[in-house]
Amino acid sequence: MRHPEPSDGVLRALGSTEPSAEGTALVCGIRRTRRLELLREVRETAAPGGEAAEHWALLDEAERHDPAATADVVQYPATGVWAEETLRRLRTPYGPPADVGHLGALAAAAALRAGIGFKATLRPAGGRLLLPTLGLLRPPRPGPLALTERSWDPGDPAALPLHALPDGRTALDDLDPYRASATVPAARRLTPKGHKRWDTQWSGALTLLRRYDAARAEETGRLLRSVVPLSGSSRSAGGTLPAAAGSVLARAQPPPALAAVLVHEVQHGKLAALSGAFPLHTADRAARYWAPWRDDPRPLEGLLRGAYAHLALAGYWQRAALYGARGAWAQHARIRAWVAVVLPVLVGCGELTAGGRVFVDAMAAAERAMDGLPPPGGRYAVARAGVERDRVLWCAQHPNLAAFTVG
Repeated sequence: MRHPEPSDGVLRALGSTEPSAEGTALVCGIRRTRRLELLREVRETAAPGGEAAEHWALLDEAERHDPAATADVVQYPATGVWAEETLRRLRTPYGPPADVGHLGALAAAAALRAGIGFKATLRPAGGRLLLPTLGLLRPPRPGPLALTERSWDPGDPAALPLHALPDGRTALDDLDPYRASATVPAARRLTPKGHKRWDTQWSGALTLLRRYDAARAEETGRLLRSVVPLSGSSRSAGGTLPAAAGSVLARAQPPPALAAVLVHEVQHGKLAALSGAFPLHTADRAARYWAPWRDDPRPLEGLLRGAYAHLALAGYWQRAALYGARGAWAQHARIRAWVAVVLPVLVGCGELTAGGRVFVDAMAAAERAMDGLPPPGGRYAVARAGVERDRVLWCAQHPNLAAFTVG
């Protein structure tokens, strides 16, 4: 199944980074289609018959009874990480075995949420059974566990429910074994104190988003299904995994910083979905471009994704500054200066597709529109001068790549 090519109007709306009903619908549709394709590939690649066939049948039955509840389990971000990893292992003759048994947990979670009668025998790992979107079961005895429609009770001491953040639409996922990849240091199960801290910071971040940019707050609610806490050892403030569409990884941090992370990472998720379905350029992965927000050279894809997320962030800080947020003008000037110096490289790129050209031109138009409300006191000019000094220094350090920056 392939989505029809988006219209230039939808591409322009997405390229501007401004939320739109059409853009959100396209992103959600792409994510849904990709997830269903991935599950179908797992189904076709895994050995037929046995327990797997029973699990698929239960998932199909749950979908017939409650399509919305089943879709939430299937579309849950961690399900995508499991599906991609399982498919990769099924196609690799050597290496760790694929966790096909997790399909039973998906099916059982869908059946529980659909409210249908069922029986399923599953094998907990390490004495725990994860039911996606619901939480963990801790059986009193080792060995296979027989599940029925009465097996899940959030109030049972043997259950650890998935923590819901205060908005009611987003989960704080510190349980699912597939909530992050092996290279991402996700935090372990938080304490009640840790959950309370996240509730406070999340509520504060949403309050700021709604105050400064109500449309982005609504977009965040529609596109973000889960937040995965990063471990304390992580140096990153936030991140996204393309396989975990609809999820953001983030450190616990004060509300102003968390709100900015959400703006930034939601854009990464939007562009990952769009470019995965509709290539915006034909460039290779060679790291040759200067990105002011990083020290290392970036491929064109990395430059585009970084510029896109920072463009949204510059707009957010501009709105926050107009509300009088402390330090917002400085943030806006610095980040806009980064984007402004990169956009000519993107606009002048000969490897953009037709859709990519529309998208990047819309980015450039959105950046130019910021001239209507400039920071006071010449702050933007000062920021541009600082970025230019950084560019000259970087080119001196990377003379073979100097031609890929703006001169």
